[in-house]
Amino acid sequence: MAVAYSVTPELRARLKEPFGMLIRGSFTKTMGKMDNIVKREKSPMIISVGDTVSRNLHDHQMNPQLSITDNKRMRMRIKPRMFTAKLFRVKNPQGTITEEAIAAIKEALEGDERVHIIVDGEEDLLTLIAVLYAPEKSLVVYGQPYEGIVVVKVTSEKKAEATEILEAMKTVRKAK
Repeated sequence: MAVAYSVTPELRARLKEPFGMLIRGSFTKTMGKMDNIVKREKSPMIISVGDTVSRNLHDHQMNPQLSITDNKRMRMRIKPRMFTAKLFRVKNPQGTITEEAIAAIKEALEGDERVHIIVDGEEDLLTLIAVLYAPEKSLVVYGQPYEGIVVVKVTSEKKAEATEILEAMKTVRKAK
């Protein structure tokens, strides 16, 4: 398992800020607003990062093309749930992005099947990789603890911002 990127202390505060549009509120409120966004945007793909948001999207039939989970909620183990028949398992330690995780996301986004990636470690930073490799106009959705969900509409600007953050991360070994 080769680590491609590792978060620096300087980036920790920046990464706690929403990377897209924060939708505050309860499960019902956030899913209602998300449903309106999906209908309005006609996005080519939805990608979910995180267990709670992935479950909520699937439960509301907004089935993401790619769901990335680590079977934890707020760092506490939860009962695993499978969302698709096609499953990848990757290692991605906390505070890092591994080459293995990058490759799995790229492969999942290139195919036509719905994919579920289960991470041994932590999935949070993989939002950046999803934004980087998703088609433009896709929606990447993740949870913002104690607040709601964050919806990132993939644009060239968001891809550039993700690249800038990745370049600021300590590069342990250059990603392919």
